[in-house]
Amino acid sequence: MKKVLTELAKVIRSKNCSPFELTLDIIFNHRVDYDVLKKTQQINDELIANLYNISVEEVKSIIYFEPAKSIKIVLNRIQPSGSQGDNDVYGAQQHAPLLAITLDV
Repeated sequence: MKKVLTELAKVIRSKNCSPFELTLDIIFNHRVDYDVLKKTQQINDELIANLYNISVEEVKSIIYFEPAKSIKIVLNRIQPSGSQGDNDVYGAQQHAPLLAITLDV
């Protein structure tokens, strides 16, 4: 069954990991949904690269964290935090592309 990520996760957020990297966090409501997505690897480097219009190499890591039934994604920022033209110094508004993902669970 297809579901939008916002139906599956209680938390979808972003923040700076450093001035040069972003962390995206997805914390799932139910263990069964987390387990399916971990097993099927639907959230992967290629998906994130396409969503953020970056190269696959700029997706630093995707970590499945069992105790919190969560996924942590680290990727390069398009421009360093606080640099001229940066419109999100804290990286707190960068999770928006994740909100429309549709997944099979």
